[in-house]
Amino acid sequence: MGGVSMALEGLSRGIFRSLGFLKSKRRLDEDELKEMTKSLRRALQEADFNVRQTKEIVDRLEERMREEEPRPGVDLQTHAMNILYMELVRLLGADHEFQPRGATLLLVGLYGQGKTTTTAKLAEWYRKKHGLRVAVIEADVHRPGAYAQLSQLLEDSSVVVYGEPDEKDATKIVRNGLAACASADLVIVDTAGRHQLDQELVVELENIASITRATERWLVIDAQVGQAAGPVAASFHQLAGVTGIVVTKLDGTARGGGALSAVAATGAPLVHIGVGEKVSDLEKFEADRFISRLLGMGDIRGLIDLAPEDMDEEEAMRLTQRMMSGRFTLNDMYKQMEMMAKVGTIDKLMSFLPGNMFGGLGGMSKPQKEAMQGNLDRYRTIMDSMTGWEKNEPAKIKAERIQRIARGSGVKEKDVRELIAQWKRSRKMMKGMGGNRKLNKQMRQMMKDGDMDMDPSSFGM
Repeated sequence: MGGVSMALEGLSRGIFRSLGFLKSKRRLDEDELKEMTKSLRRALQEADFNVRQTKEIVDRLEERMREEEPRPGVDLQTHAMNILYMELVRLLGADHEFQPRGATLLLVGLYGQGKTTTTAKLAEWYRKKHGLRVAVIEADVHRPGAYAQLSQLLEDSSVVVYGEPDEKDATKIVRNGLAACASADLVIVDTAGRHQLDQELVVELENIASITRATERWLVIDAQVGQAAGPVAASFHQLAGVTGIVVTKLDGTARGGGALSAVAATGAPLVHIGVGEKVSDLEKFEADRFISRLLGMGDIRGLIDLAPEDMDEEEAMRLTQRMMSGRFTLNDMYKQMEMMAKVGTIDKLMSFLPGNMFGGLGGMSKPQKEAMQGNLDRYRTIMDSMTGWEKNEPAKIKAERIQRIARGSGVKEKDVRELIAQWKRSRKMMKGMGGNRKLNKQMRQMMKDGDMDMDPSSFGM
């Protein structure tokens, strides 16, 4: 699952299709503007944005396109993209600042929305990103197996999991859990859900909230409920004083747009989004970075956030410089693949890059990315059968060596030739990038400070 741009792939495609009416245009044509806004309205509604929000975004875009001159050298398509970016960021609201150290976080929500999985994801997130000692308390006494599920999700983690599977009084579990987890920096409490927010649930939540003196109460809501997320969020907000919202299961279906926009309309801030099944598939919600990736502008800071703790940053810098200077061997390619494998799948990595970067690689379809992932795994196997000299001098590998490498790695000879061809293509492309002074400078700056504040027109948008 490849993060945000995958999550709302349909919306992303719809927006690019709409703004395509202005491609390479420098002067505004009323007919083209009308076509574009009509197409954009359809794209937003297909992504489940409500009619009022769709109208507001499209009207604002139309008005600003007429009133604001594009910057010199920027075509109308990029100008429209930048305005749309600002309007969508404004719609999704301000970021929520949460200080996790010393906090008690209560998770609430309806039944089957992914609360227990989200509890594990949040615990791991704050343990890894903030270096905190995290404890979780399983207070769902209505669903058999909730404690076992949470324990299993966190079995490879140092997060402390507290629960009493045979106890039927949630407040008692919470009271005992708080005493047992007193040394933790952050305590997360997973509560029971119902099929609807009834009085009994409200009373249970109020009791738990007063025992924990919860600093934060976050509503967990499934993206698949679409626009219905709005009324649910509003009623929890009103009755349980929700301070933040986590939207889960934000995958390739269209309704995610509806869930995000409906939640934003309640005024309760979005804090995190869940984008897959694994415990690591959680992201902090920051509207500007979210929309930047949705619109194919990339999010290099987010990509740097993905890097695991044991990533050697100096080695990554050295590798990037070698690649862009054209001194790029199969040894370098192997190290690059190892680093990529640590960060995640091709799909996940590409979702953080500007769509048109690296000759349009970021805009590849899901099947293309999956095929590329399969190739990379095979290439690593082939390289394991090569000598050091062969990896350093791939251009000098002749037929006999190709035969031996293929036999040693259990692949066909054409696969070995394809690897060498791929290396040649990569080297040529990287050399070309190295010769692009503007891009070279931006890449160095991005690597240095992980900032993504740049003009999307640099990437051919």
